This record gives sequence, structure tokens and C-alpha cells, in this order.
Amino acid sequence: MKELLLFLSCVLCVSADALHSDIGITGCSDSDGEDMYGLDGEEVWYADFNKQTGVEPLPDFADSIDFPGHYESAAANQQVCKQNLQTLRKMMKDYPLEHVAPSAVMIYTRDEVEFGQKNTLICHVTGFFPAPVNVSWTKNEQKVTESSINVPYPNKDGTFTQISRLQFTPQLGDMYSCTVKHLALTQPLTKIYDVQASGQSDPGVGPAAFCGVGLTVGLLGVAAGTFFLIKGNECS
Repeated sequence: MKELLLFLSCVLCVSADALHSDIGITGCSDSDGEDMYGLDGEEVWYADFNKQTGVEPLPDFADSIDFPGHYESAAANQQVCKQNLQTLRKMMKDYPLEHVAPSAVMIYTRDEVEFGQKNTLICHVTGFFPAPVNVSWTKNEQKVTESSINVPYPNKDGTFTQISRLQFTPQLGDMYSCTVKHLALTQPLTKIYDVQASGQSDPGVGPAAFCGVGLTVGLLGVAAGTFFLIKGNECS
């Protein structure tokens, strides 16, 4: 199904000791909408129109930024955006909508894997147009619904990036997958994460290897000392 999306964005670059860029986006389609603010490639705030609230997706250790009244403003802008969309649709009815399939789909963990410890699986999708993509998850071939996905973030080439996250507890033998659907794909793209192949190695391997290297270096030192001691006695 073809959808026409209207995106309005502005980028402001400010030079201080380093170059920074912030971006604001308002977008809409017949069935979805987006209003977000970003700084240096990171989402700082976005409107969740399903939950009717603003979201600050930065981690807890980052400084919180208040956006009072922004959700109400974002909701009002959606009405304007959809009116403009109807006008543009009439003007561009014979203009074909470009479809670009995702250029990369990656699956990885947020933290180093420790069996039995809570972690986050990340499905990173980039290089697609138009937005959004649909991302679904499975665990051991069973559908999982407790995932989240951020709003589309624009790349410099005009395509988009989206990241889906799944909270999980790694257990030996479990297998996870994220499947991506997009208008430009003839069939979904699926990436697999195998806990057995990705878990920690035997904890004894590191110390054993370290001790082995230390012993080898020590023996070489003894041999070198003996050699120079004999040479010194010969010279005297």
C-alpha cells in the first residue's frame, strides 16, 4: 500500500569548541505521525501519539530536558500537517513515491552478555525510505510482543534509521530474531541472535592463558640471566 508522508524539518548548526547540530521534525501520514527533537544524532524528545505523552528516550545518566507544553503543540501540528498532506497529494497525484529498502539490519546486545542477567537486544535498521519500518521479534520461534521502537530518525542522505529494543535475560540455548518489513522489500529481512554462540567464554580460559604467558616470560628471563652470567665469568 502506497503512503505519502509529509516531513518538515529544520537543522541548526552551532559552532563553539566543537560543531553541534540539532534537528526538529514534524511528519504525518494517513495512519501515523511524528514530532521529535534531536541533538548530535541522538533523540532528545519525541511525541508518542498512541500514549498521548512526550517521551525522553535518553538514558538515566543523561541530563533531563523539560519540554513543557510540547506534546499539546505537537498534537495540534499533526492536524495542520494532515491538511497540508491532502493538498500535496492532489498536487502530486502523478508523482511516483520513491521506495528505498533498508541498507543494513543489525542485531546486538546493549551490554556484555552474562547468563541469567537482564540485558537488552537491539535491532538497528537504517538506510530506508519512506519511514517507518515494521520490526517484530521472536524467542525460540515464538512471537514476542514486549518490544519497543523509536520514531524514525533522518540520515544525512535523506533516508531513515529506526531502533527496536527487546528486554531479555540470556539463557544458554535460546535463540532470538528480529524481522524487518518495509514497502521496498519484496520479502522480510530477518537477523538471528543465538545466545549459545554469543555468551561468555569459559571464565577459566583468561586466567589460565595469562598464567601461561607469565610462566613463559619468566623462564625466558631465567635463561637470559644464566647466559649473561656465564659470559661474564668467561670475560673475567
